[in-house]
Amino acid sequence: MNSRFSSKGLQRHQLARATGCHLETIRYYEKIGLMPDPPRSASGYRIYDETDVRRLRFILRSRELGFDIDGIRGLLDLVDRKCQTCAEIQERTKPHLAEIRAKISDLRRIERLLARTMAQCSGEDVPECPILDALAA
Repeated sequence: MNSRFSSKGLQRHQLARATGCHLETIRYYEKIGLMPDPPRSASGYRIYDETDVRRLRFILRSRELGFDIDGIRGLLDLVDRKCQTCAEIQERTKPHLAEIRAKISDLRRIERLLARTMAQCSGEDVPECPILDALAA
């Protein structure tokens, strides 16, 4: 076992510290089944191990990459079955990448429109403003 882990494992607050994840977020992931219910110590504390740390980091990184809960659940299902192929992972990831590219395209369009509108604004202390006119149109 890694030297950061005692032979007794980690308590939830230690898991949170090890991963940078909030305690409430860990509770939520357990509640919705992304994180398995961990075993408990004799005194009733939840005990997490390195596998739990890796799984939580996987979930957190997936969220950073914009995957929704169902997308993460699908990826974890493949991992948990230990029979995933790169083709299956790619098949689940392609639609997400297409969605991200569409959002980027939309943001670029919005940026161009806002930049053009701002370029029409004099920035002076006058009541007429092309930005407000564009927003009201």
